[in-house]
Amino acid sequence: MKTLLITPKDISEVLKRVGIDNMMDRMIAALTLAFQKVGKDGSYLRSRDGYIDQDDSFSCVEWMPHLNKTERSISVKMIAYQPRNIKRFGLPTVIGTTSLYDFNNGHLVTICDAVILTAIRTGAASAIASQILARPDSSIIGLVGAGSQAVTQLHALSRIFSIREVLVYDIDPKVAHSFPERTEFLDIPVRVCSLKELEQRSDIVCTATSVKNGADPVISGQYLREHVHINAVGADQPEKTELPLSLLKKSFVCPDFIDQAMTDGECQQLKKEEISPSLFELLEKPQDYYKWREQRTIFDSTGLALEDQVALQIMQELVEEEGLGQHLSLEYFPADPHNPYEFMNISEPQNLVPLSPLYPKKEFVDFSLISRSPTSHS
Repeated sequence: MKTLLITPKDISEVLKRVGIDNMMDRMIAALTLAFQKVGKDGSYLRSRDGYIDQDDSFSCVEWMPHLNKTERSISVKMIAYQPRNIKRFGLPTVIGTTSLYDFNNGHLVTICDAVILTAIRTGAASAIASQILARPDSSIIGLVGAGSQAVTQLHALSRIFSIREVLVYDIDPKVAHSFPERTEFLDIPVRVCSLKELEQRSDIVCTATSVKNGADPVISGQYLREHVHINAVGADQPEKTELPLSLLKKSFVCPDFIDQAMTDGECQQLKKEEISPSLFELLEKPQDYYKWREQRTIFDSTGLALEDQVALQIMQELVEEEGLGQHLSLEYFPADPHNPYEFMNISEPQNLVPLSPLYPKKEFVDFSLISRSPTSHS
């Protein structure tokens, strides 16, 4: 039994061959279907968990598991959020991998880079929520935070709406002014502007920032249009939010997964009775929620392991169709499952070299990290 390894090179080659528009369309369609099946196909949703380093800009390493009972598979995404990565190492803020396991026997079926797929699936989720809650004639998009996630937010929305202008704001002028070049493939006019103008003119606003825990909101909410729809993407830890409480209390707030949103998202600022139905509920009868398009609505996007499993499955199918990826033997399967030292009986020497212990005896590693809130285990 072998494991399919999908590298960043494989992913980039797939996206070049099938096209990024095709990939985004597949993601939106597949996620819509997956969301509609939640609670009906035996899938088991649970919140992510992990470790937060409060001494290092609240950087964290998290694991996001998802069980699909119907397909008897488990996916686990290991994802690191390191806000200092770009300046320190020239690396993305988010780094991760997703793995897929056969629930019948525990075999590691696939392992894949998760950086690109995380960005794409997050954009796709916002597009799905926006299609229900935003006005169909929405044509001006405001982006608060112009990093990598803003690219896929805009790309996904462009597959649903006829966009005629994009307004961008970022606290880093260099990032803001580089955004038009990074989204040139969309052929949509992009202009850097003030937060006030962005709020005044946008039909849809996406907040995708690396705001610090406990910081002030990234928008004031004072100048927003009455029909504005907001995709709040940046909140992903306790005490980390992007939107003012006053705006939340006056809006229809739709979480992706309420248990997680109340711990890590904008919904942590609200009482449960102040939170509107989840995206899963909206997709059961979307027409029942079209009336909210003329009022202020918010999609509280915290990111789901279900989304990662869907993204991995799409990429796995495309990689196999294109004859890419590598099949490797990563797990040890002795002919005699009762004998872990079976390799000692191999007639020819294998040039095995004794390994030094990772740490000297009687020395322990002090990780000075704290676990996430116990509610994350729900």
